[in-house]
Amino acid sequence: GTCTLPYSSPLDKDGCGQMKWFYSKGMNTFRLPIGWQYATPTLGGSFDPTNWGSYNKLMQCCLSLPGAYCVVDIHNWARWNGAIIGQGMSDGPYIQLWQMIASYYASEPRVIFGLMNEPWKLNLPAWATTLQRVVNAIRPIAPRHVILLPGIEYAHADTFLSSGTAAALDAIINPDGTKNNLLFDLHQWLDKGNLGTSSVCVTNNIAVFTPVVNWLRCNKRKAFLSATGGGNAVSDNCMTFMCQQMNYLFSNSDVIVGYTGWAAGSYDTTYIYDETPYWTGVPYVDTPLVASCMYWP
Repeated sequence: GTCTLPYSSPLDKDGCGQMKWFYSKGMNTFRLPIGWQYATPTLGGSFDPTNWGSYNKLMQCCLSLPGAYCVVDIHNWARWNGAIIGQGMSDGPYIQLWQMIASYYASEPRVIFGLMNEPWKLNLPAWATTLQRVVNAIRPIAPRHVILLPGIEYAHADTFLSSGTAAALDAIINPDGTKNNLLFDLHQWLDKGNLGTSSVCVTNNIAVFTPVVNWLRCNKRKAFLSATGGGNAVSDNCMTFMCQQMNYLFSNSDVIVGYTGWAAGSYDTTYIYDETPYWTGVPYVDTPLVASCMYWP
């Protein structure tokens, strides 16, 4: 298909340049999505040299930023061509994929392993078993890397407790019996119903995050908000609600340890949650939502 590219036309001022821009203004964590089929076009196969090479080039740009953290995000909703990992198909190829990724970045401790984007309509105990198997496979290769554990129902924070995700994922452990560097992966939108389909924000999500924060603190666990966003128009009301949400998260950063906004990069500039900075020469210009709310104070 086709898409409208960002205003940043030179390639060195696109994905890599955007990360450098955000980093220069204080951001230190970047989530880099990749489709499983793009990385390994054959199920259970090795990395495609061209595709993986392009992805790794972006990853190496992120790693070139001193102190920055770089999240590998397998963006597949817990599926391969519609089959659910570990439920409609064997989880063996998925475990193998993460062994390959862990081996590739074993010497890069600032690479974070985001195991899966937004799993949905899954059997929770079976999914937790698959995640445990992945952790077991990664740890002999990369014993100290941060691993993000996503729950069911799109990893949404508003169902983290009620769906049983918190309890199921809390049981996942490292092979040595610890839970070190196993963080919960959360997503949360600000539109009606937390659907992530409207640019209009209707909540600051404080009522959503408060019980999650309390649970995390009581259970001595930590989480990472890897996707949140909103519209840029004044009429979307997102500057008010997003800033309130982020201020709440900042004040509870002992348990919500970080976040990444959705989405910049080479997204179509008409996307409702566009966070792609405008390239008009030097420097970039942030979108209104990013400029107002998305930088850590």
